Amino acid sequence: MNSKIIRIAILLLLPVVVCAPFLRPSEAQTQRSSDIAVVVHPDTPVDDLSLADVRKVFLGDRQYWNSRLPVTLLIRAPVAREREVVLRVIYQMTEAQFKQYWIAKIFRAEATSPPKIVYSNDMQLDLVAAVPGAIAFVDARNVRPGLKVLRIDGHLPGEPGYPLH
Repeated sequence: MNSKIIRIAILLLLPVVVCAPFLRPSEAQTQRSSDIAVVVHPDTPVDDLSLADVRKVFLGDRQYWNSRLPVTLLIRAPVAREREVVLRVIYQMTEAQFKQYWIAKIFRAEATSPPKIVYSNDMQLDLVAAVPGAIAFVDARNVRPGLKVLRIDGHLPGEPGYPLH
């Protein structure tokens, strides 16, 4: 097995839940003025999505970018600002409704797993860069070179009309 895949699997499976109470949001996460960028792996065959399409992806209704590339959903852990924006704007759900939604979706065999939980921006950015088909929401100020930032309804973060803030 490729060592890169093993490292990614370890990152996804680490029992970081134990560490979650000790994690504090950074200043960038707590500041409310920045837009939230939708970033994907650079090889993802999409550059622009409507907000409705972003909802379809994150609700698990669109599970493949194309016939060979599955969507890998990444979402920040509870209390992260990015998660709050995603729940409010994309899912239009509370935390409890979000959890129940994914339990029901998996129970009905409409999805094999919920979005992968990531506990830091660095972990999230590393996974998006490493996992083909990965998509995540990141504070626009933290986007790294080499990741693809998607236009939402034709707008990039920071432009008038951008919906994720």
